[in-house]
Amino acid sequence: MSELSEPRTRRRRADAERSIAVTLDAAINLLGKRPEASMEEIAAEAGVARQTVYAHFASRDALLRAIVDRITAEVVAALDAVDLETGSAADALGRWADASWTLLYRYPILLTPAMASANPQEDHERHLPITDRLDSLVRRGQRSGEFHRDTPAAWLVAAIISLGHTAGQQVQAGLMSIRDAGTAFRESARRICTRDIDPYGPADAGRAVADGSDD
Repeated sequence: MSELSEPRTRRRRADAERSIAVTLDAAINLLGKRPEASMEEIAAEAGVARQTVYAHFASRDALLRAIVDRITAEVVAALDAVDLETGSAADALGRWADASWTLLYRYPILLTPAMASANPQEDHERHLPITDRLDSLVRRGQRSGEFHRDTPAAWLVAAIISLGHTAGQQVQAGLMSIRDAGTAFRESARRICTRDIDPYGPADAGRAVADGSDD
């Protein structure tokens, strides 16, 4: 390759990377609002030709995989930044929930059918970088005695992930504010994991008596 052709190659590569980034931004934004949007509509949103989108992503599935990879990398970076290895496991779980909630709400596409994989195993593998960190945290809490040891870590992880999706859906439906849903997610995640939780707190004392739970 000549010295003159190298700058042109670098420029083409940089142009392609910018085009990919613009296309992904447009797809994330549009599919978050309209999960059924077509590749043509995504191209229009990005301000590029349909052929350009297909040049970068051979199919809709390829585009969705790229979206998952991009968002997953951002979530992993956010989780690593909050340091899940220090302090109590319960406090670390709170930090995990807060960081996850910020990203979950930032990307409504994560809660749409567009992100649902027809292959459960593939979907599981896509989320491993995130769920592995949560699994390690839950197991640390179980070893320290902070979290329930008689409940499988995998079940707790699945329950926490489901709570996050539920919180997002409550906001989307207009049933909760962003702040309230985030708080509910964090506290609910801690509640299902921690050992010293009285199922009948002060607000439920009357119900406990009515149920005969105080016998």
